[in-house]
Amino acid sequence: MTSSEADVLAGLAGLGIMRPGEQPLLEPLGGGVSSEIWKVSTRGGDLCVKRALARLKVAAVWEAPLERSHYEAEWMRVAGSIRPDNVPGLIAEDVGRHLVVMRFLPPEKFGLWKTMLRDGHADAGFAAKVGRVLSAIHAATADDPAIASRFATDVAFHAIRLEPYLKATARVHPAVAGRLFELSAATAATRRCLVHGDVSPKNMLVGPDGPVILDAECAWFGDPAFDLGFVLNHLLLKCLWTPSASAGFLACFAALSETYAAGVTWEPVAGIEARVAALLPGLMLARIDGKSPAEYITAEAEKEKVRRFAIRLLHKPVVRPSDIAALWREEIS
Repeated sequence: MTSSEADVLAGLAGLGIMRPGEQPLLEPLGGGVSSEIWKVSTRGGDLCVKRALARLKVAAVWEAPLERSHYEAEWMRVAGSIRPDNVPGLIAEDVGRHLVVMRFLPPEKFGLWKTMLRDGHADAGFAAKVGRVLSAIHAATADDPAIASRFATDVAFHAIRLEPYLKATARVHPAVAGRLFELSAATAATRRCLVHGDVSPKNMLVGPDGPVILDAECAWFGDPAFDLGFVLNHLLLKCLWTPSASAGFLACFAALSETYAAGVTWEPVAGIEARVAALLPGLMLARIDGKSPAEYITAEAEKEKVRRFAIRLLHKPVVRPSDIAALWREEIS
């Protein structure tokens, strides 16, 4: 048994989840780069246990505060009260051990959206549901001082989002460094809603009641444009992963954008769309040359395509995400 597994068992015992003398089965699960995740089979049923790592599993040196696991649990509490069908069921957390214990969602009922996109299954109806859920969480928490106080995680958000994405990319591309630093500063200064921070297909399950959003380690009270831009960026880049489904991915982009916009109540839609359009090329470039490159874009010609496209838009920004989608359609056709 590893020290990490022993820590998980000790945490479950301390939380009263394990029965005396019980020896549950721990099965490591695949996932992201920031945590260790297990399926834990106990006498009372299956659980999912997540343990935050201080140093992320990427090639670059990327460290992040362990306290983010607590804010993930807090996000689940708040978002779960707004959209209970679209958030994992939180069972408990061990703050000292940085453990989050959740209901286990069986893969035969909850497929991973990233896998479906990889296989070319571009469901615009599902993408629309993602936009609806995301805007509902943002709208319900907008300009709420209690939520702002509860998620004052600026330091952690900088460490695991702004620095490894925008600032690290700026150091690789001096010609657009000023613009990337501006985007980082503007995002950091905008505090409107509860932000998930990692709305990605790899963190989205396709469940019987719609999307289930996972992995809220980056939770922050800040700019909702980051969430929308982050997920839309993935739909653009997936066009290079599965080119045969690019028209479907762009339809998903449009559906998600439109249903999200329909739920914006806290500010004029044009304002958030402009911030998303400004962020998108920075996020695209970051997935090529930042600390968390997209693992499925490996050909140098494809990397250069993204670089040229993103740098052009960083020099000459547009004001609507739909403008970027139209330009990207031309670029990849």
